[in-house]
Amino acid sequence: MTYTSLNGSSNPPTLSIVIPVRNGGDSFRQCLASLKHFGAIAVETIIVVDGGTDDSWRWAEASGAKVLKLPKSGGPARARNIGAQAATGDVLFFMDADVTINADTLSGVVYAFSQQPNLAALIGSYDDAPGAPNFLSQYKNLFHHYTHQNACEEASTFWGACGAIRRHVFLEVGGFDEVYRYPSIEDIELGYRLKRAGHRIQLCKTVQVKHLKHWGVVSLLRAEVFYRALPWTELLWRDRQFVNDLNLKTSSRLSLVLTYSLLGILVASFWWTNLVNVAVILGLALLVLNLPVYQFFQQKRGIWFALQTIPWHWLYFLYSGLAFAIGTTRYHLRQWRTATAANLSQV
Repeated sequence: MTYTSLNGSSNPPTLSIVIPVRNGGDSFRQCLASLKHFGAIAVETIIVVDGGTDDSWRWAEASGAKVLKLPKSGGPARARNIGAQAATGDVLFFMDADVTINADTLSGVVYAFSQQPNLAALIGSYDDAPGAPNFLSQYKNLFHHYTHQNACEEASTFWGACGAIRRHVFLEVGGFDEVYRYPSIEDIELGYRLKRAGHRIQLCKTVQVKHLKHWGVVSLLRAEVFYRALPWTELLWRDRQFVNDLNLKTSSRLSLVLTYSLLGILVASFWWTNLVNVAVILGLALLVLNLPVYQFFQQKRGIWFALQTIPWHWLYFLYSGLAFAIGTTRYHLRQWRTATAANLSQV
């Protein structure tokens, strides 16, 4: 591929890959294998071993990557920041240790930055062939793919699993917020700061990685509620970033209202049986509103798979709504306590 940027330069930006890992296991070995096959376009791969007890650091060294071994885990935000400081490329490509790249992933990143000198950052998407074969892993990762593939290309946030940013911009805005000690919303928070500083982020739907993570019921709900929804709610209130995109689309908000209305009507129908008709109407409305999602699942995995996703999709609206209510309460309570303490200090 020949690169010619809009400013006339034929030299593409150099690319540094940065990966945090802690007890990466077999998924990390598959990640390294994909880099061996498709990572030659990058000038370096920097792997930050964030503590852990397995042989991730040995596998990383054997791959030929530059390895930074931390004695104690400080979280992926800190690990990525350390990797970025050590990088020499013009563009930093962040990826998780449980994803693999394909033949076009990195070339797509370099091409996007070559053609758009004003582009500060970009994010990609999971592909439509998740690595773990069980139902929940297929559902969760395919739903993520669908969400990104149907989102606005002018992105409002960043994504650490498959995201690239010009190194000088990353350093100027201060990198990831290291207050997040676990895999959480450190990437979303960085995206909000980038947008607030006037930088442009693009969703490049053709830049894709494969997610290998195995999701179970407990791991999925714990990550979705405690590591994502609750802190994200508080971040939304802090930055007032209620953008009609990705998981915050108007259709998702309306679906949340319909789901809780349906639940309330079903409970009330135990005492007033004539409300069953209302529940049926609400259920049909919820199905019709989200029909494109279920059609997508049907096209990818068949009708039986699509039918199985419906209760999980509705459960997603239920726990998202509950987390939003709790997170909103916690945020405003904290604001009230801070204001009260400030007023008392002035007395």
